[in-house]
Amino acid sequence: MRWLTVALFALLLLLQQPLWFGKGGWLKVWEYDRQLQQHQAITRQLELRNAGLDAEVRDLKTGYEAIEERARFELGMIKQGEAFIPVQDKPAATPPP
Repeated sequence: MRWLTVALFALLLLLQQPLWFGKGGWLKVWEYDRQLQQHQAITRQLELRNAGLDAEVRDLKTGYEAIEERARFELGMIKQGEAFIPVQDKPAATPPP
């Protein structure tokens, strides 16, 4: 009777081997699920970036405020009749000698 139990247990292990380690086994499924979650996180980040770029493109196409802002900050342009006054940042405080 003991040999029958051992034989049935061994048969059970042999039958479960493909379930755990086979081509479509649980270990592969868990790995694919982990990869899927990583790709979904990357996709969410890229979708947020694309939404921001899309909003910026719409602003540049429809309104002059975005174009004016870029011209001021990136190119240093000013409107006619305006005066440009450069403001320097305060230098870091140095201890007295």
